Amino acid sequence: MADRFSFTIDATDGAARTGRIAMLRGDIRTPAFMPVGTAATVKAMKPETVRKTGADIILGNTYHLMLRPGGERVARLGGLHRFMNWDRPILTDSGGYQVMSLSDLRKLTEKGVEFRSHIDGSKHMLTPERSMEIQRLLGSDIVMAFDECPRADLPRDEIAASMEMSMRWAKRSREGFDAGEAHAARSALFGIQQGALDEELRKVSADKLTDIGFDGYAIGGLAVGEGQEAMFATLDFAPGQLPQDRPRYLMGVGKPDDLVGAVERGVDMFDCVLPSRSGRNGQAFTWNGPINLRNARFAEDQEPIDSRCACDTCSTYSRAYLHHLVKSQEMLGAMLMTEHNIAFYQQLMQAMRDAIADGRFAAFASDFRRDYLR
Repeated sequence: MADRFSFTIDATDGAARTGRIAMLRGDIRTPAFMPVGTAATVKAMKPETVRKTGADIILGNTYHLMLRPGGERVARLGGLHRFMNWDRPILTDSGGYQVMSLSDLRKLTEKGVEFRSHIDGSKHMLTPERSMEIQRLLGSDIVMAFDECPRADLPRDEIAASMEMSMRWAKRSREGFDAGEAHAARSALFGIQQGALDEELRKVSADKLTDIGFDGYAIGGLAVGEGQEAMFATLDFAPGQLPQDRPRYLMGVGKPDDLVGAVERGVDMFDCVLPSRSGRNGQAFTWNGPINLRNARFAEDQEPIDSRCACDTCSTYSRAYLHHLVKSQEMLGAMLMTEHNIAFYQQLMQAMRDAIADGRFAAFASDFRRDYLR
């Protein structure tokens, strides 16, 4: 029988690592980028198209799915994989970040968070135990512990108190996950390091998480407005505080140059809405930096988005046609642009995996920044 969860590091180059997460629903090559399927869909893409870009795993949002269509309904319909026709691994977030950022009238206590739905104003309670239950109902392969993500600009004592509560919630998440015996036997649970930009608080958090014991460890509380310089400064120490033999997942990141800088510092997994959201808004990512297809200079440009890209959009359609679709707000424009962006991100991850395996990651990162940030 295949492993429930295992992580193998095949090569390192400096702090950068490349390897493989093996799970029952398939392998995940690392460093890995997970397209975000907020409401059981990567917006503007069919699941089979997402897979064709090279994605090994996608992310689903517990908060959105618990509100609509509901965890219990998804379970009755055979689980999230069957519901959305994705047969490979799915990671689900805990819902905590969305509760904090999207919901009005929320009340935070030691028990959890009481909040009103942003959809219809209905009242809900999300606790570590309920988050584990919902992710179990969805049939998640990688379950995230329930935590709070405070703003980095809060006073240190407030950040410390929030981190300590998240660690208590992490223990309850571990117990709640383990209580779902059949699901726990085929899935994995990740803990989430907090502590904002503070090295000492992050070390306390990492030690507490390691004592509890998780299959992987996420670095939370970054990419929330602190800027790339502060994020990288935190990543200079945060990944090294986590167990070396477990995957490290930087949540909610990011731009292509963010990914390269984070892999350089030892991160293995990423997710972000940026490639799909940007695609719907006319922005395409290329090896020479992002371009905005709404710009009039592309109106008669017969070149592909990126001549180095092997995706179907670049193989078939011109910048001029995509400019027309975007300006006309045609649905096909969002579809083709999103497909390119997700494919570009996957090609970037493959290029990083190859560079690490070949022992040339520093040169790759230097060349990438030279072309992308010019």
